[in-house]
Amino acid sequence: QVQLVESGGGLVQPGGSLRLSCVASGSIFSINVMGWYRQAPGKQRELVARITSGGSTNYADSVKGRFTISRDNAKNTVYLQMNSLKPEDTAVYYCNADLWSSGSYGYRQHWGQGTQVTVSS
Repeated sequence: QVQLVESGGGLVQPGGSLRLSCVASGSIFSINVMGWYRQAPGKQRELVARITSGGSTNYADSVKGRFTISRDNAKNTVYLQMNSLKPEDTAVYYCNADLWSSGSYGYRQHWGQGTQVTVSS
């Protein structure tokens, strides 16, 4: 059973920073892409940033220059450093991983349960 567990969300003032973490656990053979998505009330879930096992990254235009995604392959962990936060960044942030685990035939998408980020004064 694979689990993705996020942490690090919370309430922050505009201009502040937060760091999200997501740990993948279980009988994991290999992780390809890991990423962060977010969903604001009344909106569709959208990609925030993702990173390959080799370290290649891509970001949504709305967060470029403010957010940084990184990962520790040895710990099956992905991070999202969020700086200069804006009220429009308020959303539930979900971790995603494309991984191969025991009992599966190839890579499959897995999701965490989400962590709330609220940017408000």
